[in-house]
Amino acid sequence: MLFLELIFFLFLILIASEVFVNALEHLGERLKISEGVTGSIFAAVGTAMPETIVPLLAIFGGTQNQQINEEIGVGAILGAPLMLSTLSLFMMAASVWKRRGTQGHLSPERTGLSRDLNFFLTAFALACVALFVPHGTAGIRATLAFIMVVIYFFYLILTLRASEKLVKDGHATEAEAPMWLSRVGLPENFPTIFIQLGLGLALLVGGAKGFITGIEQAAPILGISALMLSLMIVPIATELPEKINSILWIRRRKDTLAFGNITGAMVFQGTLLPAIGILLTPWAPRKEVLAGVVITLLAAGWLRLMLRRGQLRVFHLAVNGALYCIYLAIALT
Repeated sequence: MLFLELIFFLFLILIASEVFVNALEHLGERLKISEGVTGSIFAAVGTAMPETIVPLLAIFGGTQNQQINEEIGVGAILGAPLMLSTLSLFMMAASVWKRRGTQGHLSPERTGLSRDLNFFLTAFALACVALFVPHGTAGIRATLAFIMVVIYFFYLILTLRASEKLVKDGHATEAEAPMWLSRVGLPENFPTIFIQLGLGLALLVGGAKGFITGIEQAAPILGISALMLSLMIVPIATELPEKINSILWIRRRKDTLAFGNITGAMVFQGTLLPAIGILLTPWAPRKEVLAGVVITLLAAGWLRLMLRRGQLRVFHLAVNGALYCIYLAIALT
């Protein structure tokens, strides 16, 4: 029965992603914004809701055991960017391996992707430094958390400012198919777009929450701790919207949207959520935590290096997948 529930919620997430992506493309087209803004801000923040909710619920209103709450919170905060920078990027590339080949080119708009990665690497490096700051030094921790919040808002400003030039250069968001709700007779306008966005997001959050609940019920059978559960298993469910949206986009050769959806979520989850973790949890360099942070930085750094070389290919992201396997080997030993 539990297995059937997991399949149902996975299917629900698949449908919700199609609904959400379809509405988002129409919103970006009507606002005349670039694919970078649509992917890195709108899609990234929207589909990041499930994995954003999990650590907040755990920290502020989880179980009666405060230690378990903190473990789930820290694991969910760090597990999301780990999953995005490794497994999500690998799965996205693997989805077009047959079409483009191992040497096939991936062609996201470079300035936006570079900006995403630069901001993420800077903020997440601060989160790594904060692991070694004693919990008693509240002033230093608060300063680091504040800087990380400022980094995200500065990132938003630069991304929005770059949109107009990118649109002129041919990177405007374009919708490929009619809106789903317009097919049942509703007019194709802003109210309908927002209704479909809300519907898609509600289904995404509901599907992800149901999937998380099912995995949590299965976890005791596997004998997994709360920290390992939140670092390894919960992100697989909560990151499904990003994975599926990016796979849909890259298979339609919308590489900028596909990458922006993932790297924009990395910036969001690598700044605001770690800031909360630094302030409200022990945020200590336990083996599983430190390994996750280092692997995440290596994966993002590898993508940035390949992008700087000017030719990003399908096989390059196999390294990101390998890094996730290395993390599993470290964490499970």
